[in-house]
Amino acid sequence: MTILDGKKTSNDIKNEIKVEVDKMKANGEKVPHLAAVIVGNDGASLTYVGSKVRACERVGFESTLVKMSSTTSEIELLDKIEELNNDANIDGFIVQLPLPPQIDTQKVLLAVDPDKDVDGFHPTNFGKMALDMSTFIPATPFGILELLERYDVSTKGKHTVVIGRSHIVGRPMSILMGRKGFPGNSTVTLTHSHTKNITQITSQADIIITALGVPGFLKAEMVKDDAVIIDVGITRVPDETRERGYYITGDVDYEAVSKKASYITPVPGGVGPMTIAMLLKNTLLARERHRAMKS
Repeated sequence: MTILDGKKTSNDIKNEIKVEVDKMKANGEKVPHLAAVIVGNDGASLTYVGSKVRACERVGFESTLVKMSSTTSEIELLDKIEELNNDANIDGFIVQLPLPPQIDTQKVLLAVDPDKDVDGFHPTNFGKMALDMSTFIPATPFGILELLERYDVSTKGKHTVVIGRSHIVGRPMSILMGRKGFPGNSTVTLTHSHTKNITQITSQADIIITALGVPGFLKAEMVKDDAVIIDVGITRVPDETRERGYYITGDVDYEAVSKKASYITPVPGGVGPMTIAMLLKNTLLARERHRAMKS
């Protein structure tokens, strides 16, 4: 069994990006600039955005953190997005989800300029991805592809089962694993809360990508020997015996499933670190595109 080490791989990617940024600096070019907008005080979101800012520092990007109060109106947020769209200094930006209830998430995602949408959530970018055109791939699916590629996990002709159909992970993953090329060329089954006999389906899968957010959902009896397991789930489970008062776990019963798997991602330290690395990669791509547009 091989552990797909997202922590190590994301560090490799950050080092590669830093080399590119150092070259830009040496040539007197503008370095990539990533902005993040956070509305409210959601603990997990603040932690996540903080780690994005630190990652920018590490690779030599400029970064801007825009903090807005939880009472921010939809109009105020849309005005801020318009400002970032028009700011030539900023190459890419993200609006951290979830947003407070008074704000329509769909409207906000549509307002982001597709050329600066380094999260890859805008319908223009999603459509390009579905059509195999060059675009920003959402960071988590992009990270999964990168892990499969760097560990040379065979996907051609394999049966991939995706559990969960979110727009952020499940849906794009099902499209990407079926595309031509590597990683891809697999036969994909997309399962969700209304799927019947899910064990029957997962037990035939060569590759399982689970993004449900249900701790320990995928049990050993649901998995065949030598399956590849990608666990995107990340849940804080309260635990008074621990110093933090909780522990972090994924969708997979890791102890039992890892004994049967050929490859598996741990939680934490698997897909999570990859997401931030690929967000940086998308920002570098945005910078290169903007430079090409000017020349």
